[in-house]
Amino acid sequence: AEPMQPAGGAPRQSAGAEALLGELEARVQEVVRASSWWERHGVDCAILALSLLALPPGFLCLRSDSPLVFALGITILGVCHYTLTVKGSHLATHGALTESRSWSKVWMLFFVEVCTSFTAECAKHGHVKLHHGYTNVLGLGDSSTWRLPCLNRYVYMFLAPLLIPIITPLVAVERLREVELRTALRTLGLISLGLYSQYWLLLNVSGFRSPGSALACMLITRSLLAHPYLHVNIFQHIGLPMFSPDKKPRRIHMMSLGVLNLPRLPVLDWAFGHSLISCHVEHHLFPRLSDNMCLKVKPVVSQFLHEKQLPYNEDSYLARFRLFLQRYEEFMVQTPPITELVGLQ
Repeated sequence: AEPMQPAGGAPRQSAGAEALLGELEARVQEVVRASSWWERHGVDCAILALSLLALPPGFLCLRSDSPLVFALGITILGVCHYTLTVKGSHLATHGALTESRSWSKVWMLFFVEVCTSFTAECAKHGHVKLHHGYTNVLGLGDSSTWRLPCLNRYVYMFLAPLLIPIITPLVAVERLREVELRTALRTLGLISLGLYSQYWLLLNVSGFRSPGSALACMLITRSLLAHPYLHVNIFQHIGLPMFSPDKKPRRIHMMSLGVLNLPRLPVLDWAFGHSLISCHVEHHLFPRLSDNMCLKVKPVVSQFLHEKQLPYNEDSYLARFRLFLQRYEEFMVQTPPITELVGLQ
């Protein structure tokens, strides 16, 4: 593209972008400072605690001969699983559950390795350092790990999510080659603890009589919200502007252009967290804020971006679903085109 700024325009644009981000940060920090501990951390910790407390009733419901009570048990365990593995792991990876570094490490190991069956170090590197540091930058934070060009649109959108519970620990084991032996042994131990605990509880508390039925139940509960989990991860970045590593825009432009909010959806808000659903733009701008705080600063961020005539992407789940079915080849198979913002890189 031909340059649209005169010489010296880019530095001025860069300084302007930093000033904009600084102004937005000041407004958001004002809200954060005026918020109580309950608002900053307590609400989300309570949701996670309730999810842990709901597990025993869920396992006990599976003992029932009533189809409705059994289905209730599956639903409780499935929703709790995603609340702990998605919401819990996401907040813990960003250090948003507590202001203590030591406890942040403990919670990250618990939620990512014990509950999610993944590697904490790889999760933090891939999500925090790459995805957040280089949002929609090709080859770095472009969500390409979610692309499977070998699958057609219907297999990918409807069947592939069911494999997530199986693929996740397998990928974790493969990634252990990248970490120290001590870390690999710790990760294997914690992942095994999480998987075996659920298996043991299904046999000894829920009353399953065969290993096969217990494993099938584990797969069902861990797949309950797999479809929206996969869909949300692609809807909110893919199909939006992508950037070249050597010409990426400044942070405020990168996040306002390359991130999209979905509307509030009660079940997903609870299980995935506001920062992954209706406040994803806010989360990418301020990743250390908890879900509840992202929701609280949402009006401030949206008003600011609209004031400054910057993009604030929003769309419905159904609209994005239809769009991806219609343009699956373009979004999920072909290499995305690079967006160049002259003077803003």
